[in-house]
Amino acid sequence: MRTDTTFKRAFNDMIDIIRTLDPGMELPSENALRAQLGVSRTTVRKVLAGMSARGIIVSEAHRRIVREQPLQTERYPQQETLAISEQVETSFMEWMLRGDVCPGTEINEAELARQFSAGTTIVREFLNRFQKYGLIEKRPNAGWVFKGFTANFALELFEIREMFEMRSARLFAALPDNSPVWKQIQSMQAAHLELLADIDARFQDFSELDSRFHRLIAAVAPNRFIESFQDVITMVFHYHYQWNKRDERARNEVAIKEHLALIDALKSRNIASIDRACRLHLTSARETLLHSIT
Repeated sequence: MRTDTTFKRAFNDMIDIIRTLDPGMELPSENALRAQLGVSRTTVRKVLAGMSARGIIVSEAHRRIVREQPLQTERYPQQETLAISEQVETSFMEWMLRGDVCPGTEINEAELARQFSAGTTIVREFLNRFQKYGLIEKRPNAGWVFKGFTANFALELFEIREMFEMRSARLFAALPDNSPVWKQIQSMQAAHLELLADIDARFQDFSELDSRFHRLIAAVAPNRFIESFQDVITMVFHYHYQWNKRDERARNEVAIKEHLALIDALKSRNIASIDRACRLHLTSARETLLHSIT
């Protein structure tokens, strides 16, 4: 299972790499890909074989050439690429955001482990790590208690997100022309346009794309403290997009267009345009989050 998960995650990451290249361009070496993907050479070769079997790349002598751009629909579903710890995180968010989990609800490690099909040690490690965000509380000799996902918590969380994201977005204006981020932004723009063109059938795919987009913006300003907050920010917003089904298609279409407007602003490197597009989207995201809570 672990090897399959690693392969699928690396396959999705390879799609992102290939989408930064034009047809006819050569892929990096296996060693370079191994470093970029963070996997073994065996997994790299398995991923390359999968890309070749789908006709995305072709081999010429000792080179691998991009034959065509892979579609986003060729990505493995996100839930199939998660490590066990991430699966526990996913399952806990789904549990926490259900309407019947009220503030004061006691959390039983063994019961959660059974529900999540995970070991109690992994569940306990996650709860220990997650309690710093204030959603759950460890009580001496009394286990865990769910403190509740409230509007106040959401607003405090959003205030942090707004500060971090506005700062990161502005840094795009100073990126050099040869920064690899521009190819990633180009690929991200293509993914949004592809999803928008098939919005009726694929509108539920937006939450994953939204997560990747905002992580890309945050990555421009690497900061270990921001990254620790980014985990809970991404997780909460990601699941609220899935949890709140009211007007989901229309809401996701609006958000995609806001992302595209922000991408255009980032590419323009105009600070005023970046601020305007970023603030507009963050305002909509705040309203969506608060609406889902009520």
